[in-house]
Amino acid sequence: MPLPLILGLGAAAAGALGIGTGIHGAVKMKDANDTMKLSQSRHEENLAYFEKTNKTATNDMDILGKKELEVLTSFKEFSDVFEKIHNRPEFKTYDQNGVKIPSYNAEEIKKVSVGAGVLLGGLGGAAVGTAGGFAAAGATTAAVMALGTASTGTAIASLSGAAATNATLAALGGGALAAGGGGMALGTTILGAATLGVGVMVGGIIFNIVGSSLSDKADEAYWQVRKEREEINKICDYLLELSQTAKEYTESISAVQNVYKKQLDILKYIVYTLNKRDWNDFSKEEKLVTENTALLVGLLYNMGKVELVLKSKDDSQPNTVNKNAIQKSMSDAKTILFEKGLKEADGTDLNWPKVKEILHSNMPDSEYYRWIDMLDVKTDETSISIIAPYKEAVVYVKEFYHDLIEKAIKQYLNKELPISYECIEVEVNETEKRKGIFN
Repeated sequence: MPLPLILGLGAAAAGALGIGTGIHGAVKMKDANDTMKLSQSRHEENLAYFEKTNKTATNDMDILGKKELEVLTSFKEFSDVFEKIHNRPEFKTYDQNGVKIPSYNAEEIKKVSVGAGVLLGGLGGAAVGTAGGFAAAGATTAAVMALGTASTGTAIASLSGAAATNATLAALGGGALAAGGGGMALGTTILGAATLGVGVMVGGIIFNIVGSSLSDKADEAYWQVRKEREEINKICDYLLELSQTAKEYTESISAVQNVYKKQLDILKYIVYTLNKRDWNDFSKEEKLVTENTALLVGLLYNMGKVELVLKSKDDSQPNTVNKNAIQKSMSDAKTILFEKGLKEADGTDLNWPKVKEILHSNMPDSEYYRWIDMLDVKTDETSISIIAPYKEAVVYVKEFYHDLIEKAIKQYLNKELPISYECIEVEVNETEKRKGIFN
């Protein structure tokens, strides 16, 4: 799903209009010509803004795509050591706290690892935006597709370098290429068409003095460029959101990858250095390391499946970032790392509904539903803020329930964090004050 393709139709239409308008006349009137020059300057600014935003989004998506492929390729190392353990049990599906990770599937993991290796090896000779295309469609899906057959009937894995990556992009079809991921590499081509189209349109208006006044044409060019800016702003808003999301997702996957590498190193030490090959010889701690490493493989596999971009059903509109699925994936990652004790807890790990369950179990229903059920929280890594709907509730909860809330949060996070209290009414009043100041 090539990101810049969203300009394609507009560029083509502008080109047709410009060429059609530009074949009629010659230049008159300096003031109208100045307006045209201003329009041309604004047009160039518009394209420069788009080009810069598109370049940033392409780069951030490429970084994410490469990271996902590196992670998937590394599964071979886990598979090699894991398969040496005899009599190991079947690790069942992880299904807790709204997070579901499928049971370990050796064949599927091997397949994905090999496919990702094929794609990763071809990135060096591939066009800019190719890795981002795999991230847009889901790198796990792309890796599996890499073991399929190209449209020519040739096995993709038998192709070398960029040929394999290009064949996979083509095979994904409605995934990366048609939805706006891998096609980001076409950005410069589409930009060229857009520049030609609108540029000739402006030039055409400059040269057309047949049938209407030159000043009218200058005004038309000015309003056309303003409309162009509105469209480019809409497109760039999407690209900026995609860029930020790609960076956040890269950071989330990297955090899980770092923990996975540490667990894998311990597992390799158990199997290769301690020479333990029988599950029955593993200590309780060693079994836990093995189980956690397999779980992290499943988590990373799932993270690679997420499509970052959803193709718009209306070709005149930009694609959309798959925000809900991405947020869910990042939340699942944090939940698993926290629940398994693989990272130190911070405020952002707080599951407020779970804490409220703890509070509910320690007080009568009447008190809970009157004072606690209405509360919400805001968190960051180092602090927690309890939010009440009105000032009296803040005062009452802070005086009579602070110790209980503090204890419940510590029970959940296994650490103490500073707790503050806020009132929604205060925020509303401050907003109203600001409105009064500026109105």
